[in-house]
Amino acid sequence: MESLHRGRYRARLAGSAEDVARAQALRHLCFHRRAGSDADDFDSTCLHVLVEDRESGDLVCCYRLMVLAEGEAIGRSYSAQYYDLSQLVQFRGPLVEMGRFCVAPGQPDPDILRLAWGMMTRIVDGHGARLLFGCASFAGTDADAHAEAFSLLRQSHLAPRRWLPRVKAPRVFRFAQALAARPADARRGFLAMPPLLRTYLGMGGWVSDHAVIDEAMNTLHVFTGVEVSAIPEARARALRNVAQGA
Repeated sequence: MESLHRGRYRARLAGSAEDVARAQALRHLCFHRRAGSDADDFDSTCLHVLVEDRESGDLVCCYRLMVLAEGEAIGRSYSAQYYDLSQLVQFRGPLVEMGRFCVAPGQPDPDILRLAWGMMTRIVDGHGARLLFGCASFAGTDADAHAEAFSLLRQSHLAPRRWLPRVKAPRVFRFAQALAARPADARRGFLAMPPLLRTYLGMGGWVSDHAVIDEAMNTLHVFTGVEVSAIPEARARALRNVAQGA
């Protein structure tokens, strides 16, 4: 697959073990705030996307994608470690799981994210995927600190019942139950969302009714799905324009 360019940046698929190692190093820096290598067994089965500064060669963003032929294969996904996804086994058509999305500290240029999503759109369309999914993380494990966001998720963005993930992880925060009586403030709740989750929701995404408490990563995360056919037309057109290099 050809690389994608915008401004001073380039997005491309990793083509070597060295490329993957660079992504693992950036992931560790972003998720653990120190040098190291964030690596696991899923890396060998995923596509890795790198966004680089063409002038300096620095890696400024990365993520990985696992392409699944249909819902019956969803048990192989990273997310399936934490969520009971048996409802999604019935999903028909290809799926793509996105994970380990991160942007290097001190990189505010919006072209980085535009390229990252443009490359993702190219891959999703290239595989004819009908569902994009993954885990969207909140910093820290204190659920009370994210009550505004969880209240809005409960009120407006829960998964359709036919796809709703069930509890599997040993420690979870059942926000749909715990915050049932709390009114949501749409503006404050949306601004309190992690940027990645805001992007998913802007594409019509939906979430699980509970958050997994992940002590190892020091995060709370929710399962998130985006049905490609439900992406608003204007958003889909903008994504595909970037994906085509327009």
